[in-house]
Amino acid sequence: MKPFPGSETTLHPPPPATTSGSICVSERRRRLEEAPFSVGKFTRYFLITRSRYTHMNCLRRIQFPKRCVSTRFPSLNPNLKTTRTPFSSPNSTYTTLNSHSFDIPAISELIAKQHWSKLKTLVKETSPSSLLQHLFNSEAHPDLILSYFKWTQKEFGDIHNVEEFCRVLLLLANAKNYSKIRALLDDFAKNAHSNSTIFHSLSVLARRGCVNSVIVDMLVWAYVKNGEIDLALEGFDRAGDYGVRLSALSCNPMLILLVKVGRIEVVESVYKEMIRRRIGVNVVTFDVVINGLCKVGKFQKAGDIVEDMKAWGFSPSVVTYNTIIDGYCKAGKMYKADALLKEMVAKRICPNEITFNILIDGFCKDKNVTAAKKVFEEMQSQGLQPNVVTYNSLINGLCSNDKFDEAIGLHEKMLGLGLKPNVVTYNALINGFCKKKMLKEAREMLDDIENQGLAPNVITFNTLIDAYSKDERMDYALLLRRMMLEMGICPNVSTYNCLIGGFCREGNVKEARKLSKEMEGNGLKADLVTYNILIDALCKKGETRKAIRLLDEMTEVGLNPSHLTYNTMIEGYFREGNSTAAVNMRTLMEKRGRRANIVTYNVLIKGFCQKGKLEEANKLLNEMLEKGLVPNRTTYDVLRDEMMEKGFIPDIDGHLHNVFISS
Repeated sequence: MKPFPGSETTLHPPPPATTSGSICVSERRRRLEEAPFSVGKFTRYFLITRSRYTHMNCLRRIQFPKRCVSTRFPSLNPNLKTTRTPFSSPNSTYTTLNSHSFDIPAISELIAKQHWSKLKTLVKETSPSSLLQHLFNSEAHPDLILSYFKWTQKEFGDIHNVEEFCRVLLLLANAKNYSKIRALLDDFAKNAHSNSTIFHSLSVLARRGCVNSVIVDMLVWAYVKNGEIDLALEGFDRAGDYGVRLSALSCNPMLILLVKVGRIEVVESVYKEMIRRRIGVNVVTFDVVINGLCKVGKFQKAGDIVEDMKAWGFSPSVVTYNTIIDGYCKAGKMYKADALLKEMVAKRICPNEITFNILIDGFCKDKNVTAAKKVFEEMQSQGLQPNVVTYNSLINGLCSNDKFDEAIGLHEKMLGLGLKPNVVTYNALINGFCKKKMLKEAREMLDDIENQGLAPNVITFNTLIDAYSKDERMDYALLLRRMMLEMGICPNVSTYNCLIGGFCREGNVKEARKLSKEMEGNGLKADLVTYNILIDALCKKGETRKAIRLLDEMTEVGLNPSHLTYNTMIEGYFREGNSTAAVNMRTLMEKRGRRANIVTYNVLIKGFCQKGKLEEANKLLNEMLEKGLVPNRTTYDVLRDEMMEKGFIPDIDGHLHNVFISS
């Protein structure tokens, strides 16, 4: 095999010495480049070592941010032990003992033609990193260097250090090949690599700050894209330390992801830091922050962000208003949502389909279907066409408020307009049939879903299973569960709760407990509803000792018993005639931060009345009124049935007349 040019072993004299007795680093490097490969090894080693020593002294004089504790760059693979060499600048020529064994044009051609097998043979004679250095020094095309870099990663693993990785990024950035930078950083972020050394490498290697900004911006975006929010935040933080300016292209997606995972306090901090660093915020930035604040009910702060928005020269858009209206609707503050709609119109910001859909859904969930229908009419008067989402909200609201006939009529109108119902529509109608105890029609709806080419979901089956369970037709309920399993739909906690509740209504607590064990075996944890159902069933069977063990188990697994849990226990003790235990349970309830509510007092008053302790019941009634709790229909029924009909007149002047009004 013919040796590469420069590999012959002929001797050459060393370069002549200067008369001054010392030469500068650049002159030393120039003479080193001109000296043939066969120059004495000691001489070449001396020249290279002195050059490195000078270079490292220069690095030590640079003041880096305090976070950077070392000027050495770890490998992308933390388990790989490799030696590190000072990283040369793009215009310098870094050579090794066998530098002249490389025919760079020939190697470039192999890379361009992707003759990897031939290249692999050459690489074995040296090292992948060494050849990469020569490609850098020869100023090869960035695409060629990238191809070689990616091939060596695939062929030999993560053998390149962070310096080399950053240099590839910088070459691509200078060539404005941004799509390939994004792809490279995307792969980097997928492996959840930390960014601590990247910032240091870029600060040493890059000549232009704008290049760094582009790369770091894309790095933060890559972390966000791959769901690595903590690494994205670390990148955001380090960008500030190194004076690298990010843009809304990376910061906005980071804010969106933070809102999605519910880290609203961090959203506030990032937003404030963006304003402080003068990162180019836009309307999307403000809308995302407003959305996050509204999700946690911080409407006052959301209003402050709207004012910030105006101060930055942006006008609140329909999206901004929709975000705040949606927040108010989900918080049940419909009067505020309605007021914002009026404010929009007054400011000549036209509400869109989303605005009206949010309001209609909000009013329906607030059980104010009349208001929802008015908004529906207003929407049409504005020339906006209701869509499937609009009809689904109204149909669901009507079914939930016992207006099933109107819901059916609206469904027919929807079909007449050419709108195709989806599974949400069918789920709402099935729920309506179930509330009317029209289980046959509800079951037929399930068949209709499949006939329409739609797939039922877990909500579809849960609605039907719950209806059959409440109708004490557990055989059909279990059959539906088997059907959903055959269709590949996994039962969730709600599915099991429906079945457990059905067996408990039958008094079959043993089968209910068996199902709860099966649920845990399938990786599902019993929730508050599960425990409340089981505790209620045990209390009704007079097994309060088993019920109290379940109550203790709840706290052990980290669940906080609700008012319903304690009220059920209190009622269970009274049913057994144990008023002392009932009072103690009330004490425990308040000790754990649950103040007695109107239901608690109703249970206590009724319990003492049934034990014949009417004076004690009367004291509890007055205590309830003193605490500002308003009696409800159940309270008056207890007073009438358990006190007045037994000849006992409670001393609560001003309240008894309501008994006759309500009756």
